Amino acid sequence: MKTDDLIKALSADIRPVMPIGRAWWIAAALGAAVAAVVFFIVLGPRTDIAAAVQTVRFPFKFVVTTLLAVTAFGSVRALSRPAPGLRAWSWLLMAPALLGLAVVAEILAVPADQLATRLVGTNLAVCLTFIPLIGIGPLAIFLTALRHGAPTRPVLAGAVAGLAAGGLAATFYAAHCTDDSPLFVATWYTIAVAMLALLGAVLAPRVARW
Repeated sequence: MKTDDLIKALSADIRPVMPIGRAWWIAAALGAAVAAVVFFIVLGPRTDIAAAVQTVRFPFKFVVTTLLAVTAFGSVRALSRPAPGLRAWSWLLMAPALLGLAVVAEILAVPADQLATRLVGTNLAVCLTFIPLIGIGPLAIFLTALRHGAPTRPVLAGAVAGLAAGGLAATFYAAHCTDDSPLFVATWYTIAVAMLALLGAVLAPRVARW
């Protein structure tokens, strides 16, 4: 085979690759759109949302879940590139730290005999069902975006993609959930988000190989 023919053959096998920055912003938009559609189809906001907004605990849920979604999204973007620095995932400590402070404040402020009731709440099964359900679409989109990068730690990158999807899903779910206690959020929201993180960690090495 002549050199020119070899070059043409190799060129024909090269597929255009979307720039990783653009891929992630498209993934963010699509992930949010998919989560919104699923949320409004299967749940919708709580009926007393206007009154709930006037409290402290209800808006606080959105602060925590949005912070998790934003920091995890920034972290997985960094992890989609080779050799990310420590800051790539250290940002993820912000949301748990804030929620932990809220849990301590509630334990100190609420009578001990009411803590168990606040922990269990009334929507435990709904929370564990619908946060993963809302988040599965965004997770698939984020794992697809990882294919446009070169993650050197795909298991970690997949887990963080699950956290980003979980934070996004939890933000939508929080608008429906009537359990506003930080104890409830710290326990059951965390378990639901962890399901997506585990799924992302399992799937990423298969999906995001490079």
